[in-house]
Amino acid sequence: MHRVVALAHPPQSTFELSCAAEVFGLERPGVPTRYTFSVCTEHPGPVETYAGYAMLVTDGLDALDRADTVIVPGWLPVGEAPSPAVIRSLRRAHDRGARLVSICTGAFALAHTGLLDGRRATTHWARADELAARFPAVDIDRDVLYVDDGDVATSAGAGAGIDLCLHLVRTDHGAGYAAQVARSMVMPPHREGGQLQYAAPPHPAQIDGSLAPLLEWVTGRLDEPLMVEDLAARAALSPRTLARRFTDQLGIGPGQWLLAQRIAAARELLETSDLPVDAVARRTGLSSATNLRRRFLRALGTTPGAYRRAFRADSR
Repeated sequence: MHRVVALAHPPQSTFELSCAAEVFGLERPGVPTRYTFSVCTEHPGPVETYAGYAMLVTDGLDALDRADTVIVPGWLPVGEAPSPAVIRSLRRAHDRGARLVSICTGAFALAHTGLLDGRRATTHWARADELAARFPAVDIDRDVLYVDDGDVATSAGAGAGIDLCLHLVRTDHGAGYAAQVARSMVMPPHREGGQLQYAAPPHPAQIDGSLAPLLEWVTGRLDEPLMVEDLAARAALSPRTLARRFTDQLGIGPGQWLLAQRIAAARELLETSDLPVDAVARRTGLSSATNLRRRFLRALGTTPGAYRRAFRADSR
């Protein structure tokens, strides 16, 4: 069992902590349990929260010495530096091989350890300038939902913590298992686009209709040679108007979204079936094994064959 430990800091944001607890801490009927989840704090006892109540945390910092993944679910106020004991515990966990993860403002705590120096990292868009000013050695990416640097990972605003946690599940156990977890949460297993689409409210006139019926129609026809023009015709829109609505509502264009769905479908088939790679390509609308390989390399940095060997369900 992979041990996940969240480090609570008063006053704790309950939502960021709940992101981690929901993904890693629940037993779900019909879904194998592959994680244990617990919470620790520097001074065990009642921990005040921003929700107006205190929660009882009985584990101290020594719990980090037993963790495979350490999550810092927010760190407020951001101007308060972690104590030397917290910094030592985080660095010690990292030194022995634990994965360190921050959600939202938790990046400030990780930055104090020095472990983000020279790395890409992210945080909430409203805090990115402050993080960059206080820690100039950190390469701040303001647009992405999360950054996974292997042994250290950071997420953008609170909701992006769910995206990062699901990404870590997908990295650990494959897209199929992550999809099971996401489905039980009524969440998409993967969101496209970055966080800047949420930085300011969109112009109401630009979002005058839902894309949901079109997206559902497309996902049931990925094996067909659909083009952006086909999507526009189905939605009774011009290609330009369709592109604008995709950008407004999803943060990416229709072509990018369609390709992402095809790659996701191909990943699932590679994990769960014995279909030859060429057949996987045809079933997901990617036309040929050569095209699937090219798309996989560009999107995932690996080949379909290597992906299948790594994430094949029966090999796990």
